[in-house]
Amino acid sequence: MRLRSKRQKTDERPEVPAPAATPGLAVELRGVRRQYGRGAGAVHALAGVDLGLPRGTFTAVMGPSGSGKSTFLQCAAGLDRPSEGSVRLGGTEITGMSENELTELRRSRLGFVFQAFNLLPSLTVEQNVLLPMRLAGQRQDRHRAAAVLAQVGLADKAKRRPGELSGGQQQRVAVARALVTAPDVIFADEPTGALDTGTAAEVLGLLRHAVDTLGATVVMVTHDPAAAAWADRVLFLANGAFADRLERGSAEQIAARMTVLTSRTSHAGASARVAA
Repeated sequence: MRLRSKRQKTDERPEVPAPAATPGLAVELRGVRRQYGRGAGAVHALAGVDLGLPRGTFTAVMGPSGSGKSTFLQCAAGLDRPSEGSVRLGGTEITGMSENELTELRRSRLGFVFQAFNLLPSLTVEQNVLLPMRLAGQRQDRHRAAAVLAQVGLADKAKRRPGELSGGQQQRVAVARALVTAPDVIFADEPTGALDTGTAAEVLGLLRHAVDTLGATVVMVTHDPAAAAWADRVLFLANGAFADRLERGSAEQIAARMTVLTSRTSHAGASARVAA
């Protein structure tokens, strides 16, 4: 299903046509800026991001605290609106969509995995997995739910409630819920932050499997080099812009890049304070 873009009439500025979509990209950001506040106190969380992520790839996004990671994910996933620029998901321009259109798109074409699992305790595992279909007004396909639960190793837990599961099992349910609609993109925000090392590896293995076997596209924000090492590429954010990238890096290589980037960012911040 493709949704038409509807430009909200929030001001009188002339509309600038977005650049044409690039074939084969699941996520495309062009000239994306996000500013909070105005004047001298304005915060430039994103300072002109240009990015294209091919379908069927696993990308990790890292950066020092305050680098813009969360803002990037929110803008890329249609959870926040950029101040400037264009965002496309699966070839669909989302920047000018109404809130209702964005909600429909997130329910039907995107999957989300969060650190806190975000499962409804009153629903069974199967009902939690089927929730995106229910909210989108689609037929709740129990066979599809059973299939994705089997993919994450929870075929026998469909009738359980989240409180009866371990943290790792609850995150597996969240992964199954993200997969159930066969989304264009799965956005994962610190998906292993609340898990021990062994359980985290199991969840990351599921995301890797979704990319390699199911053709999913995963974009993951993380602070953990070991988690980022599961990705095809790691993109490093600093001061609201991408400052570096690493293809198929090891956890040690990723940690070393982060150390250098954090040092540079801290030094630049100290220099700016002295100059002020």
